[in-house]
Amino acid sequence: MTEGTKRVDILPGLKVSIVLKQDQRTGKLTEGIVRDILTKSATHPHGIKVRLESGLVGRVKIIHG
Repeated sequence: MTEGTKRVDILPGLKVSIVLKQDQRTGKLTEGIVRDILTKSATHPHGIKVRLESGLVGRVKIIHG
């Protein structure tokens, strides 16, 4: 399992755990499959922002591969 701070590590179809905007205070994780990568920069200190196949958007905390 890897942290989701590098864009190069994240590909559509990967299983990841993200933190939704409304869950940032609690750190509650939501699992899903990456549909789109929304962060344009190569890295982001809080995690790369993605859209899951479910339509939820959040920052990647764990990459399950």
